[in-house]
Amino acid sequence: MSEEIFLLPDVGEGLVEAEIVTWKVNVGDVVTLNQPLVDIETAKATVELPSPYAGTVVKLHGNVGDVMEVHKPLITFQIGGDTGATTKEAPVASEEPAKAASIGEGREAVLVGYGVANEDGVATRKHRRQGASRPTAPEPVAAAPIAPVAAVAAVSTLAPRSTPPVRLYAKQHGIDLATLAGTGRDGLITRDDVERALSGAPVATPVRTSAPITGPTSTSRFVGRELASWATGPKEERIPVKGVLRSMSDAMVQSAFSAPHAAVWVTLDATKTMELLASLKKQPSLQDLRLSPLTIVALALCDAARHFPGINSSFDAAAGEVIVRRVVNLGIAADTERGLIVPNVKGADQFDLVAMAQALNVLVEKARNGTTTPNEMIGTTLTITNVGPFGVDAAVPILPPGTGVILAVGQIAKAPWVVNDEIVVRQVVQLAMSFDHRQVDGALASRALGHVARFLEDPAPRLIAG
Repeated sequence: MSEEIFLLPDVGEGLVEAEIVTWKVNVGDVVTLNQPLVDIETAKATVELPSPYAGTVVKLHGNVGDVMEVHKPLITFQIGGDTGATTKEAPVASEEPAKAASIGEGREAVLVGYGVANEDGVATRKHRRQGASRPTAPEPVAAAPIAPVAAVAAVSTLAPRSTPPVRLYAKQHGIDLATLAGTGRDGLITRDDVERALSGAPVATPVRTSAPITGPTSTSRFVGRELASWATGPKEERIPVKGVLRSMSDAMVQSAFSAPHAAVWVTLDATKTMELLASLKKQPSLQDLRLSPLTIVALALCDAARHFPGINSSFDAAAGEVIVRRVVNLGIAADTERGLIVPNVKGADQFDLVAMAQALNVLVEKARNGTTTPNEMIGTTLTITNVGPFGVDAAVPILPPGTGVILAVGQIAKAPWVVNDEIVVRQVVQLAMSFDHRQVDGALASRALGHVARFLEDPAPRLIAG
């Protein structure tokens, strides 16, 4: 009989922390391999973690709402003995058949970034095994819609709170953030705190406690979403900035103060787009397909990228290069209960009308259900944000970091329009294109936006031409 500690894995691309959303097990539960243990929320997605062990849960190292650091203890298991659980050896790559036996019972490589235990019983992180033969690991299981549950009784220790630039600065100078007490708002560790430690000045001993729950339990963690009633709620509410909201905040600050933003916009007659959509929806073969103006806009923007590849680019400041890509990973800004996220459709420039509609519907549905995968959150090259459903005519959005262009789409509404020198009622929409002026100049942005506008003014011939 032995104890094994399950470390919180990195389920994405180098993520450093995750929030516990829902515990699916309690202390004393007997679990089997791959049994769901917990839902965690990272800066990119909500993920359900399966068990890498078969045994008995001895300790849960966090409460619901706690932010845990990657590769820190999450659950302690008791392995072996009369637990009633079935153990299983982990699958190992064919070129290392002899090593399979050394992995031990009750372990299986089921989590990205976690891996199997080595001969010493210590989990080996994925990034330390580069170039070595590894067991194959299935994709992380997508999380089911989040259901509220009571918090477990175990006491947790929060990971040091800081921003990504501060973490990098501390790492470069060999400073352990766990030894610092943050002087920023709500205990945030700032660059000044790190520099104070580097200078040898006395620092306060950090005190880490479980994150307090503020306001009624029904209050959302995100500003503007299900806050307490104006009349009956508290005079002041504090909403923890973490998870998706924190990721969005950091990304927008990084983008706004690192990329020189500029914008162009246009108002156009989208009547033919709306008429085409109405006609397509009557087709029997398309009855089950959800078509919307966003589908046509997405096709138009991808077509603009094919004609003006410079808008599908990013700026590498370190190398002093503009990276132009011939594949469009189309990001769609999605308003969800967890906050604003921007998942993307891979290779969207290759899609026709039906494929684009299907891909967008799946992407938005997964975003709203909280089942977006980390892979769907990385690699965006172009972005669309649709503010029309909120009754807004136009917006000038901030670029997602690492991209050159974002297109904002306003509401499509009836308005007076001049046709053949006569004023008639048409379906009118405004588009705004924000761009990074380091790699996209005003002329290129204007030409690309004009191309999108002409596409929407008469989409049928362009869709037929492919």
